[in-house]
Amino acid sequence: MLWALHFSLASEDDFNHLHQMLTTSTCAEIIILGCLSAFIYHFTAGIRHLLMDMNIGDELKSGRLGAILTIIISGLLILMIGIWLW
Repeated sequence: MLWALHFSLASEDDFNHLHQMLTTSTCAEIIILGCLSAFIYHFTAGIRHLLMDMNIGDELKSGRLGAILTIIISGLLILMIGIWLW
């Protein structure tokens, strides 16, 4: 992803080439989906941990529920991003 950012900022021609490559390649879309999936899961788990720092959901039963909700919410968001990409 950093390489793509560097490549897109080099020149207008490089940006257009990168844009064409990313919109026509299925492999590139899968890589983008993988990176976004990791970001989405990390973001939702971070929100869960912020709530736990405020003593919300830090007991065993509510912690398990929070973990399940984190997986479900991030899964739904990843599915929405996957539909949007294709």
